[in-house]
Amino acid sequence: MALFLMVALPGVGALLVLAVSRFGLAQVRRVAITNVLITFALSLVVVASYDPSAVDRTSGRPQLTQMETHIAWLGSVDKDGHFSGPGPDIQFALGVDGISLWLIALSALLMIPAVLVSWEAVQDRAASFYALMLLLESGLIGVFAAQDIILFYIFFEFTLIPLFFMVGIWGGHERRYAARRFFIYTLAGSVLTFLGLLAIVLSYSWMAPGQAVTFSIPTLTEGISQQVQTNPDAARYWAAVSPWIFLALFAGFAIKVPLFPFHTWLPLAHVEAPTAGSVLLAGVLLKIGSYGFLRFALPLVPAACWGHFHIVSVLAVIGIVYGALLALAQDDIKKLVAYSSVSHMGFCLLGLFALNGPGITGGLLQMVNHGLSTGALFAMVGMLYERYHTRDIEAYGGLARKFPILAFCLGIVAFSSIGLPGLNGFPGEVLSIMGMFASNKLYATIALTGIILGAWYTLWLVQRTFFGRLREPAVEGHGHDHPVVTDLNSREIAALAPILILIFWIGLYPEFFTSRMQPSIDKIVSKLARVRPAAVAVEQTSTVPVTGLNVGRNSPAVVANE
Repeated sequence: MALFLMVALPGVGALLVLAVSRFGLAQVRRVAITNVLITFALSLVVVASYDPSAVDRTSGRPQLTQMETHIAWLGSVDKDGHFSGPGPDIQFALGVDGISLWLIALSALLMIPAVLVSWEAVQDRAASFYALMLLLESGLIGVFAAQDIILFYIFFEFTLIPLFFMVGIWGGHERRYAARRFFIYTLAGSVLTFLGLLAIVLSYSWMAPGQAVTFSIPTLTEGISQQVQTNPDAARYWAAVSPWIFLALFAGFAIKVPLFPFHTWLPLAHVEAPTAGSVLLAGVLLKIGSYGFLRFALPLVPAACWGHFHIVSVLAVIGIVYGALLALAQDDIKKLVAYSSVSHMGFCLLGLFALNGPGITGGLLQMVNHGLSTGALFAMVGMLYERYHTRDIEAYGGLARKFPILAFCLGIVAFSSIGLPGLNGFPGEVLSIMGMFASNKLYATIALTGIILGAWYTLWLVQRTFFGRLREPAVEGHGHDHPVVTDLNSREIAALAPILILIFWIGLYPEFFTSRMQPSIDKIVSKLARVRPAAVAVEQTSTVPVTGLNVGRNSPAVVANE
């Protein structure tokens, strides 16, 4: 019930925001922040209720998907989620497992700073802005919780609409061009992805002719795996179509990540988006692409993932280095953070396509870490822009003297972004690199240069803007005097505080987070291990540091090398 309410409540909140708009901006803000706080509280209930050691009473297997909701589109569903009816098995099916748990919580968390940083920044048509933001939250939570392919795709596409209007109406000078480019780019790729998803459904109906046509993601994942293992004809058919299905999935998910060279829509969208849009775009929306690879490609077409291992890994490594070099060349703070997202998301894909336990764990954890650190960076860029109305790096200097609280928060988030031990970026990057080192030492070694470049551009940004001689741009209406410019207020501190807490929590005690991922990741690793090429199996088995790494109660590194 909590998960269903998390999806439905923001949509209801959007209607309430529009309904109370006639009572003034203050009431609109109250309804919006109340709604996101309740949704975040529900996400804490979901996290607390998820039991990674739960076992299904009927089969005796680990119960990976929990807190399920099933509502049939055609026919009916019994209490166990089994469908019966004349039409295809399409359901409003929600559930949470170790893959989606923290991404759902991240979506709910980042809505808090997204609303708070818009408090004073958005004055024009504020009710519409907050309503779109709440609708976006429904779509984001829904895409991670969906257990039905049709429902997943509906939420997947729905997330484009609110952000399109947020960028196109409340963005910068080139907002309309940025919004159109973002929408067309991602829509074109997602259409191909939908064809790949339909191919999965139709292929399973052919391989298991006695079964009803189903769109259930868990049923398809387990059913196709079972057919491939027990039916030689199905195995040959699936081997033939898997590469094409992978390419169709790749088309939409790679653009969404975005993976080099499909990243060209991202920097302009970030720069032109309002601060809240940038926070949600970098913090959550980009994760839909990497989540799609983890949810569909790795468990459903594992052989094709191995077949495209070098292609995806090379693109991820290029993205890591290329994004970091472009970030170094920027003189606009927001552009720098935007290109850093291209680099950091490369680490997520590098970990996932290490195709072993530590790599996948690191990739998933890094998705959460990137959402926290980059979301906070965009929020602080917006706070600085709200004071001075410029993002030019050269216009600033020595701001730590005037903004000690902002300087402290920026320092913590910057160190988190570059992977300082004790902060959240460290365990994710270490696991991703170690996982890829087990699969391909060259790719892992080249990716390490991205960490060095990341430290370079991040610390250089902090040094140029917050240290040295005090230098401020003129505030509009005050010449070179700055009587109205103050440090972070209580609202802005409240926006950053939960992110800072999680930065330390994940950095100091990552096992709390990885232990809830492990059962679901173990399942994917076992599928990948069954079709792993012999040459890679030998290299991974001989890599002692990875097999000895304990990332949870049941390390997938051990499973990957059995």
